[in-house]
Amino acid sequence: MNVEKVIRLIQIISVLLILAGAIVGFVSEITLMVKKMKVELADLLLLFIYVEVMGMIRVYLANAEIRITYPLVIAITAISRLIILQKKDLDPSILIYESLAILIIALAIIVLRLRYLNVLKPKRNFK
Repeated sequence: MNVEKVIRLIQIISVLLILAGAIVGFVSEITLMVKKMKVELADLLLLFIYVEVMGMIRVYLANAEIRITYPLVIAITAISRLIILQKKDLDPSILIYESLAILIIALAIIVLRLRYLNVLKPKRNFK
C-alpha cells in the first residue's frame, strides 16, 4: 500500500469521526432543547454550525476537497453565536472587534467569489 492511499484512508477516517461528532452534537442539542422545552437563537445557530460542518464533510467526501467558503461561513456563524451569548456588562469594544471580524470574513468570502467572474479573468490575445 503506497503512502498516498494510507494518507487518504487516514483523512477519510478522520472526516468520518468529525461527522460522527457533529451528528452526536446535533442530536444532543436537540435533546437538550426538548428537555428545556425552549428554543433560543443561540441554540439554532449552534444547530446551523453542525449542519454546515456536515455539509462540508459531504462535499469533502464527494470531491476530496474543501471549499474555503464553508469554514468561513461557519466562522461567521460561530462569532454571531458568541455575540448573542456574551453578557451585557462586558466591554463594548469586544462587540466592535467581533463585528469587525465578521465583516472581514464576509469580505473574504466576497473576494473569493469574485475570482470566478469572467470580467476579472485575464484576456488572452489570439493572433
